Amino acid sequence: MLKAAIVLMLLATIASLFSGLVFLVKDDDQSTRLLKALTLRVTLATLTVGLVAWGFFSGQLVSHAPF
Repeated sequence: MLKAAIVLMLLATIASLFSGLVFLVKDDDQSTRLLKALTLRVTLATLTVGLVAWGFFSGQLVSHAPF
């Protein structure tokens, strides 16, 4: 369940990134939609990092790295 939530958050972050790109190219100078899209992207990325940290802390996510 946690892995699915992390993947959904990453997909939402990518969608917000591309919507910001569209707003950057198409909107006029006075529009605030680009700022809102980038704020949403930063918020989603922060929540994703928080979910990953919580997953490692709770033991639901484990690292199989040899080092």
